[in-house]
Amino acid sequence: QVPVVESGGGLVQAGGSLRLSCTASTLRFAGFAMGWFRQAPGQDREGVICISRNGMIAYYQDSVKGRFTISRDDAKNTLYLQMDSLKPEDTAMYYCAANRYSWCSESWSSWGQGTQVSVSS
Repeated sequence: QVPVVESGGGLVQAGGSLRLSCTASTLRFAGFAMGWFRQAPGQDREGVICISRNGMIAYYQDSVKGRFTISRDDAKNTLYLQMDSLKPEDTAMYYCAANRYSWCSESWSSWGQGTQVSVSS
């Protein structure tokens, strides 16, 4: 059983939007920072954005600033990634992960299996 499960990916045209969700059945998100990562074909996985336990946001990719919004609903144990103005270069498998700490440290655990986002030009 994977710790977290991502959903919401799909195929969209450039300029479109998607909202990804991440939930867990046994892991409680409330005490941890949570983040989104992505991996394009042939490339290494990269961090996209992180939200701390108290809502502070850290961007790992300048290219998503102003387009991607991360949020969390700890009552629902759900993490979201709203992606607007999507570009073909956003095409990747997107992963959710829980940090080992309440802030956006470099120590991540509890990875999901990912959800595919494909953006056509």
